[in-house]
Amino acid sequence: MKTSITCDDEYEAQKLMSLIFIKEDKETYITGILNIIKNEMVISLKDKSAHSILLKDEGNVEKFADFIQSVLDKEHDLVSTKMIESIIEITKE
Repeated sequence: MKTSITCDDEYEAQKLMSLIFIKEDKETYITGILNIIKNEMVISLKDKSAHSILLKDEGNVEKFADFIQSVLDKEHDLVSTKMIESIIEITKE
């Protein structure tokens, strides 16, 4: 399964890419979504820190939350990520 998420700008896309970070064992640093406020998403990481990501709009926030939930529930693994300007392409299996 593949999806494209549009961030507010290239900086936010780079930030999201670094927080997704797929290690060799196909894990993500993201452990949960703490809050969603319009186009802003606050995520928690394995190191217990929280980070805010601004996406283009509420639809992209909803799309990312739906897509990443099965990864957080360990039903799917992330396979790859690719950034094209402010768009992140994420693939899971």
